[in-house]
Amino acid sequence: MERQRDFVLRTIEERGVKFVRLWFTDVAGTLKSVAIAPAEVEGAFAEGLGFDGSAIEGLARTYEADMLAQPDPSTFQILPWRGEIDPTARMFCDIQTPDGQPAAADPRNVLRRALAKASDRGFSFYIHPEIEFYLLKSTQLDAKGEPVPVDNAGYFDNVPGGTAHDFRRRAVSMLEQLGISVEFSHHEGGPGQNEIDLRYADALTMADNIMTFRTVIKEVAIEQGVYATFMPKPFTQHPGSGMHTHMSLFEGDTNAFFDPSSQYHLSKTAKHFIAGLLKHAPEITAVTNQYVNSYKRLWGGGEAPSFVCWGHNNRSALIRVPLYKPDKGNSSRIEYRAIDSAANPYLAYALLLNAGLKGIEEEYPLPAETEDNVWSLNDAERRAMGIQPLPQSLDHAIRKLEESELVAETLGEEVFSYVLANKRREWSEYRSQVTPFELKQNLETL
Repeated sequence: MERQRDFVLRTIEERGVKFVRLWFTDVAGTLKSVAIAPAEVEGAFAEGLGFDGSAIEGLARTYEADMLAQPDPSTFQILPWRGEIDPTARMFCDIQTPDGQPAAADPRNVLRRALAKASDRGFSFYIHPEIEFYLLKSTQLDAKGEPVPVDNAGYFDNVPGGTAHDFRRRAVSMLEQLGISVEFSHHEGGPGQNEIDLRYADALTMADNIMTFRTVIKEVAIEQGVYATFMPKPFTQHPGSGMHTHMSLFEGDTNAFFDPSSQYHLSKTAKHFIAGLLKHAPEITAVTNQYVNSYKRLWGGGEAPSFVCWGHNNRSALIRVPLYKPDKGNSSRIEYRAIDSAANPYLAYALLLNAGLKGIEEEYPLPAETEDNVWSLNDAERRAMGIQPLPQSLDHAIRKLEESELVAETLGEEVFSYVLANKRREWSEYRSQVTPFELKQNLETL
């Protein structure tokens, strides 16, 4: 840690950094930032930076407002979009109470606790997300009341000279400058929809990377005169934006999900982990899919998973076991397909990890694989196969969440209470709205 702090201070001086942004995330998943002068960085390392936690969503109650932002020197990076005129850097922070204890409501600390629990059992947790988003011409709606995408291209389309092509090249270059490795980037199925896949990293690093990724995408969009949105379902007729997440547990350098003698090369650990995810999926959905709009994606088609099941390379299943690469045991993984691009990654990954660990600890049996296209089955067929639906609305998800011991234990009392209150408020506000759909259907006929 001392060596990392020295590196940061030396780099600030050598690169002529003028501002250092301290970043952290509120419970809703919104990135917060405060800029300090280079001369203040050493003091921030030693004592943290004090701020009013009660002013941040879900972070502290009014009577315990004082908080400290403690910068993590391992996350120091120069922000490439700020240029060389006034070089600016950033560091993620852990939030602490005035006596130096981790703040119970800090999302980064929620994930740290889950990772510590996994570490006590000998596991490290690795993540590889596929992040989808839309590029729009602006935030203005057209005459039909819909957003306007930057193009009409489709899946894997190459659009020479097109906005999305140039955008991805610029965004990937910027991410690489920030030390975030990109594996793939391409046009997705919807008009203006793009996907960028980040290379595997440990879960805490990846959650930080996702928060940085969203900022980079927004900054590049502004630079190119367009707008980027991670809204789960901005178009009725086009696919929503998910964040399919590939996961694996490692024991040292060994992939704990790999067993060469088992079907699909899934170890007992992997099977129990999948079973844990399946059992607890409905109760964690209010966090992995936290907005009213998230359920328009889950139940609006476009290959989003709607039912709790797993399958080998089955893209209609909630959990997919990708094709195994011969002689690459360390690539064994599972893919959770419900989570969307607007989730708070710290909270979502903590819950996915603890759900899987619960399956391992209690040796949950893995249900039978689903080979069929789940969307093509009728309700009776799904019931006969024991396939249950995911929550069909935020209200349904909240009711599952409030009964969950797993979520309450993982998030802690403060975060759990805030998430419930926040989501109940959103549902209440949504439920009271009169929508364009209702007016179109009913105004003239009733």
